Amino acid sequence: MTRSVRVPVATTDGHHFELIARIPAQPRAQLLWLPALGVSARNYEPFADALAARGIAVFLHEWRGNGSSSLRPSRERDWGYREILEQDLPASLAAIRLHGNAPLIIGGHSLGGQLACVFAGQHPDLFARFWLVATGTPYWRTFPAPRGWLLPLVYRFLPWLAQRQGVLHGRRLGFGGTEARGLIADWARVGRCNHYAGVGISADLEAGMRRLHGQASAVVLADDWFAPASSMQGLLAKLPQVAATLSVLPADTLGTRADHFAWMKSPDAVVKALFHSFE
Repeated sequence: MTRSVRVPVATTDGHHFELIARIPAQPRAQLLWLPALGVSARNYEPFADALAARGIAVFLHEWRGNGSSSLRPSRERDWGYREILEQDLPASLAAIRLHGNAPLIIGGHSLGGQLACVFAGQHPDLFARFWLVATGTPYWRTFPAPRGWLLPLVYRFLPWLAQRQGVLHGRRLGFGGTEARGLIADWARVGRCNHYAGVGISADLEAGMRRLHGQASAVVLADDWFAPASSMQGLLAKLPQVAATLSVLPADTLGTRADHFAWMKSPDAVVKALFHSFE
């Protein structure tokens, strides 16, 4: 029997949110799952249900500024990678550990997959498995031409626009939600130079990822131009000591469109691919 739980989380800087959890009676592992940019945790409930049916306790993290988060970005309220990596994710991890001590897996979708790897690199003894779906480095050179050639312009325009407006109104642009300008600046910097860092972060995030060991199950969708296989390979290259398997799933395998988001409502094929190296 699986329990559906809302786990309250509070950070030391006053941020409050909830983890959406699916907890089987005897979990084989605990997964901390990080969403895509601008996507609320509740959108991954079908995915969590499918994993829980296989014995994985799933804890869906909520990004600062989304869903159950007590904060919303504004001209007066800003944040970036530092707050996520040093405040929110440690608080989520501590809350998860109150619900058991099964082996930990960390993973995510899109931006969530990137920051899952970055966060794990700062805690190299905690995670031995990494589940990555429709993600990869945003570095423009890892994207096929001709679209990849346009990305440096995007990575300059979006931070400028967010700075001018106080936030990035991503839904108007078809990219993310209402996003903090600091977050967009940190993300775009990686897209320009392929180096993970953040304003106010003193740790060497790239060196942390290079220290990781374990196994990564990586899944990309065949028609996903937000996260092509080459982008995922670029991210996995930052984990040289992690043994990785990469699966490219077409629409006929998924039973739905092979794009960046459709799999979230029909997650069975993705779950099966993630479990390929687990069982």
